[in-house]
Amino acid sequence: MDQQDPVEQASDGSDDLYDIATWEERTSVDGLAVALYRLLVASTRVVVILAALLILVGIGGLSALTDPQVGALTLLSALPALALAGYVYYSDVTQNEPLSMLVVTFLLGVLTATFAAILNSLLSNVGQTIAGEFQLALGFLGSVVFYFLVVGPVEETVKLLAVRLYAYSHDSFNAVIDGAVYGAMAGLGFATIENALYITRNLSSSGLDVGSGGVGIIAAGGTITAVRALAGPGHVIYSAIAGYYLGLAKFNKENAGPIVIKGLILAALVHATYNSTVGLGSTVIAGITGLGGLAAFLVYVIIYDGVFGLYLIGKLRRYSQAYHSAHASGPSAASFSSERTEFED
Repeated sequence: MDQQDPVEQASDGSDDLYDIATWEERTSVDGLAVALYRLLVASTRVVVILAALLILVGIGGLSALTDPQVGALTLLSALPALALAGYVYYSDVTQNEPLSMLVVTFLLGVLTATFAAILNSLLSNVGQTIAGEFQLALGFLGSVVFYFLVVGPVEETVKLLAVRLYAYSHDSFNAVIDGAVYGAMAGLGFATIENALYITRNLSSSGLDVGSGGVGIIAAGGTITAVRALAGPGHVIYSAIAGYYLGLAKFNKENAGPIVIKGLILAALVHATYNSTVGLGSTVIAGITGLGGLAAFLVYVIIYDGVFGLYLIGKLRRYSQAYHSAHASGPSAASFSSERTEFED
């Protein structure tokens, strides 16, 4: 409930309290103030998007996406993430989100990913400088700390920014579950540009001229494409979780801040835990089963993403059940039990 001034609280509604304890657009000055505010908001969005686009060009992301061979490999690598995002989309029991909004959110996910690339790089350099001689001693522990304090929080925040920049304030974002849908699309955009950059760098480090084209590029990029195809769905899962809580915050404005932070904490923890354990987990699976590196990696990703994918699916299904129950019984008759603690059996 919106907080009221004591004068407004004591009023019976018959008094005109404009510019005393309440406000609405009435005069030309009011109109100018409203127009300037909207212009500032729109300008901020434009500046953020242009900055992201410039960074994308600077780090080679635009050329990677537009190269036919790299583009083909990127498209293949993004298919599993696209399928998962599609599942989240079709899990929305309310009105379907407009295709234009999904595309815009996807593109913003591509663009805002560049902020994560810059911040991760800068903070990594700062961390190495601070650690100095202790860097070698930190080893694996240092990487884990970096994943939990930098990579997870930064990447999940910029993906949520992609939703907040446009879809969040649009009329089509009219249900809590819409946050998961748009979050998934932002995660798909993030995964797509990340895959493109990884594939480009891998091919370049192999001594291949990416711009030269040819079937050889496609053949040489098979392994890295497969690896990125396995990594991509994770981004969709993490950002769909954070996006769900962004949707919850939109309809619970009195607690919006803590709700958004909760979503980011969950998404960042799941993300950072994956980054910290994927190497060790794949090695353990390979040692136990005798599988090759890529196959062991596949098994680990299926297990890890399966666990947290089921958590996301459970959240979507619970919303769906609540929605159908509410519409079957009416708002006054609907009663839902509170959700148990996160990840509790």
